[in-house]
Amino acid sequence: MTNRLKELAQAGQAVWLDFIDRRFLAEGGLRRLIEEDGLTGVTSNPSIFEKAMAHAEVYDSGFQSAAGGAEASVQDIYESQVIADVKAAAADLRPVYDRLGGQDGYVSLEVSPDLADDVKSTILEAWRLWGAVDEPNLMVKVPGTKAGATALRTLVEAGVNVNVTLLFSLGAYKAVADAYMAGLEARAARGEPIDRIASVASFFVSRIDAQIDQAIDARLAADDPQSADLAAIRGKVAIANAKLAYAWFRTLLASERWQALAAKGAMPQRLLWASTGVKDPAYPDTLYVDALVGPHTVTTLPPKTLEAFRDHGVVRPTLTEDIAGARRVIEAADRLGLDLGAVARRLVADGVKLFADATDAVLDAVAARREALFGDPQSTKDAHPQAGAPRPAAVAPARRARGAAPCV
Repeated sequence: MTNRLKELAQAGQAVWLDFIDRRFLAEGGLRRLIEEDGLTGVTSNPSIFEKAMAHAEVYDSGFQSAAGGAEASVQDIYESQVIADVKAAAADLRPVYDRLGGQDGYVSLEVSPDLADDVKSTILEAWRLWGAVDEPNLMVKVPGTKAGATALRTLVEAGVNVNVTLLFSLGAYKAVADAYMAGLEARAARGEPIDRIASVASFFVSRIDAQIDQAIDARLAADDPQSADLAAIRGKVAIANAKLAYAWFRTLLASERWQALAAKGAMPQRLLWASTGVKDPAYPDTLYVDALVGPHTVTTLPPKTLEAFRDHGVVRPTLTEDIAGARRVIEAADRLGLDLGAVARRLVADGVKLFADATDAVLDAVAARREALFGDPQSTKDAHPQAGAPRPAAVAPARRARGAAPCV
């Protein structure tokens, strides 16, 4: 039988798993997806680790063997286990990374959401995690805020692979693409190689429709005079938004600026479709995968969506279909006062808060398990250091072969 997930690879689109879990890794689940479905990457975030560590007993041996043992802080214990899982995923993906010459085979690890608006602390945290994991197929995740885009430039110049997350608007994506190229240009100007630096721009989809559709439904319920026009674009704004981002990406690849970098071996910063699980049960469960297929992109799938696409997904070059129609949808959303720009800004703030809340929740769970194991209660109040504050020595960054820590 034809494997639809492998067909995506043939269409030029990578498939990454939006999930990580210790038992899943230990039982060979990731290796099976790599071998049977052609999976080439993994993403993680605080919400994913919150769910993974809800089954705390799976992590007991790791908690007990964490550096410092009973003396280790909640933050140290949590981070040591996150790094262990990421390293395990990186090991499973290393054959993919080697086979593809660094073009894929990555696992992402996110900086603390508390630092989303702090450039210096984001850079230092990203560099620290880069050194602590110490695997070439790591991507450090930074948020698509203004501070995150600024940090991206410095990190890329220093040779760090970066996944920029929480992108919801074309404007924010353009700023990130510019920062990526600026980092490569600065690195090349110093005579350093740029051919093994990878980055993705994680553009979220279903969360946009969830917000826009809610506004549309409220107006439909109130018998808005523009009800017909509103109903016509329900469930279409996120896909249209993503298609226009991809159209701009294709234009960028043809530009003189990018071509100059490509001539030096630079890899494109691929668009990554995030939040691909549908939020509205009325929509097909593979909607945001089927509609966003195209070369030089990544689709990240939670397990349920991955299984659904394997079963009944549709593979065709949909990203380049009816771009004029996508423009009309976005123009209609603007004309109807749905204010996609404001929605995007709110979703960035909401996304940062969601990940911060998840981090707090998982730290509370780790604290409770720490007390059960060691009989020594410890507050999580100070688990998140102030922006720029020194981190525990146990996870201080190692110096990388690519150079010293970036200047901040």
